[in-house]
Amino acid sequence: MEETTSTSTESKDHVWCRETVPKVFKLVCSTLPLAHTDLVSLLLVSPSLHRTLVSCQPLWQSLIFREVNNAGNRLLAALSLPRYRYVKQIDLEFARHVEDTHLILIKDKCFDSLQSLESLNLNGCQKISDTGIEAITSCCPQLKTFSIYWNVRVTDTSLLHTVRNCKHIVDLNISGCKQITDQGIQFVAENYPELESLNLTRCIKVTDDGLKPLLHQCLSLQSLNLYALSSFTDAAYREISLLTRLKFLDLCGAQNLSDQGLHCISKCKDLVSLNLTWCVRVTDEGVIAVAQCCTSLEFLSLFGIVGVTDKCLEALSKSCSDKITILDVNGCIGIKKRSREELLQLLPYLKCFKVHS
Repeated sequence: MEETTSTSTESKDHVWCRETVPKVFKLVCSTLPLAHTDLVSLLLVSPSLHRTLVSCQPLWQSLIFREVNNAGNRLLAALSLPRYRYVKQIDLEFARHVEDTHLILIKDKCFDSLQSLESLNLNGCQKISDTGIEAITSCCPQLKTFSIYWNVRVTDTSLLHTVRNCKHIVDLNISGCKQITDQGIQFVAENYPELESLNLTRCIKVTDDGLKPLLHQCLSLQSLNLYALSSFTDAAYREISLLTRLKFLDLCGAQNLSDQGLHCISKCKDLVSLNLTWCVRVTDEGVIAVAQCCTSLEFLSLFGIVGVTDKCLEALSKSCSDKITILDVNGCIGIKKRSREELLQLLPYLKCFKVHS
């Protein structure tokens, strides 16, 4: 009798390991994106788990090598495996040892594996140049999201290769790419009318001549980041009013933005997030215009603007009190300190309020 019970227990344990455990792992892996090294480790747990995970195609649609050493060779090795032939996402953010030679080899040996790629993150991969961008984009006709943040080697030529090879980009991040000029932005404007998100942070060579055509042609933009760009004129900022679908706008450091320019921007009535940090020419007049027109505003930063007073706070209370949750008025010496109770009377949904001390 004891022997029968022991055999039954072993049988149940075997079924648990062979059937239940792989199903649990499969469920977890499908809901939580795992790094490539973690997935490989799971394959080694047991033969049954290996079979189950390999058969689950969605698991092998992402390759995540964030901050990994020898990432170029690891990516090449992974893409050589049959299970990665339908990869849709590659994330190499701040991965080390990724160079043009790796991307050229991927083009030569793994071209077919990238035909379904939709998202490519090369943020911080500073050894990649125009040559590498040409190679990798030529493999990705379905690419929608492309990010090459903080790369001072890529130039307008990279954007030319991108618009030629990838016709479906809707999200482009070239933040910190300091060699990009108006010519590169014009490539974007002429080829991506359906662009929804663009980050130009610290693209210091871009001027009105690049920004204005973009604002006229990329009318689907919902997110525009112009952080730390002080060279644009007020005339260029006024053109932002053309972006009627805009929800996120970062103008931190826009030293030439005036109340008149901000009044034009207030026509973007769907704005949810607006960063006006260090927009030093702005006063109550401009902020009140925003408050009255952009009634869906949830985030607003007026950090460092000495020309605003309690008047703009009152206007926000009248028009945005049921939406705004974050308000930064640090350095706004014209706005007086208030108790938490006083603030909640003005803006009942406020979660974060930063004020001059």
